[in-house]
Amino acid sequence: MKIAHIPTVEVNVKENEQPELPTEVDVELDNGLKAMYPVEWKNNGAHNENPNEIHGKLRVTTYPKPFIEQRADPYLYKHTDGYYYFTGSYPLYDRIVLRRAKTIAELPEAEELVIWEAHETGIMGAHIWAPELHFIDGKWYIHFAAGERENPWLLRPYVLECADDNPVTGEWVEKGQINIQFESFSLDATTFEHKGKRYLVWAQKINDNQISNLYIGEMENPWTIKNQVLLSTPEYEWEKSVFAVNEGAAVIKKNDKIFIAFSGNATDHTYAMGYLSADQSADLLDPSVWYKTPEPVFETNEETQEYGPGHNSFSVDEDGYDLIVYHARPYKEIKGNSLYDHNRHARIQRLFWNEDGTPFFGIPGDQVEPTDLPVIAKINYL
Repeated sequence: MKIAHIPTVEVNVKENEQPELPTEVDVELDNGLKAMYPVEWKNNGAHNENPNEIHGKLRVTTYPKPFIEQRADPYLYKHTDGYYYFTGSYPLYDRIVLRRAKTIAELPEAEELVIWEAHETGIMGAHIWAPELHFIDGKWYIHFAAGERENPWLLRPYVLECADDNPVTGEWVEKGQINIQFESFSLDATTFEHKGKRYLVWAQKINDNQISNLYIGEMENPWTIKNQVLLSTPEYEWEKSVFAVNEGAAVIKKNDKIFIAFSGNATDHTYAMGYLSADQSADLLDPSVWYKTPEPVFETNEETQEYGPGHNSFSVDEDGYDLIVYHARPYKEIKGNSLYDHNRHARIQRLFWNEDGTPFFGIPGDQVEPTDLPVIAKINYL
């Protein structure tokens, strides 16, 4: 995407006073979207040849493509301590890793430490998938899925807890399995708080049924749910053309709505994303309040060569703008089981918002390009 137009900023100021310039401006992209971007004023706001104009430059951040290699199910979290924390599925599926840095740009080279390893036998022994880091009531928690060493496909959701300030070097304690209602294939649990209540959203198959649904439940604590309700089942072609799957939920709240992004279909180039949405005032445990996108909002793109984008998380950049963090492969054709093709690389790009308040995911790999277009502030002396 490109920045198509930067409107002139009108600034009113009294004679002999310094103009107060905005720190961000609303620009128009070449697809018609409008978005805020930070602006850096030249010479600390000094005037140009025209005494009634001050020029500045937009700060447009781009991220490496890929951002971090072989980290599927990427999870990025900005904490109040000023650090960004990053985790994702490790290719051997036998450990949980975590890194942190003061800036997003520093994360790819930041030291990654193993904070927990799979059991040598029994539960939590294999297929350690999709860890998420959450800070809840003063403690750190990691939600993740794991199978048994003897049967890796007996996947269940588990929780770790850390009471130390730094979760990368702190001590982690196993809190055990979440008490979901069905003893069956379950993964990709995420948690969020809303109006004083905490919720869990996860993917699960019922008994021998091969359909993966999304469920939601209110939580008693970070490893215990009070109830569970069927939230979404694959119904559209994009969710089930190969495998009937809803999984990889991620929550973002904006514009009086709650959005739950999720991924569907197989873990190859057909993998794609849609979302559920509900009013923030609604009863989130009532399935009827949720709307589902009938078409994918984020899918394979041949031009950018990003295939099977999905299992995202949401975060914010250093300026507070929303980000989508997701994985995608750089090629379409896969030999063997796609779950063991480990080149699902972590990627980041800006998440935008439509005028109707819904998220605009765009095209995977299509980041906004930096621009030489100037930001012009017109000074009106009163």
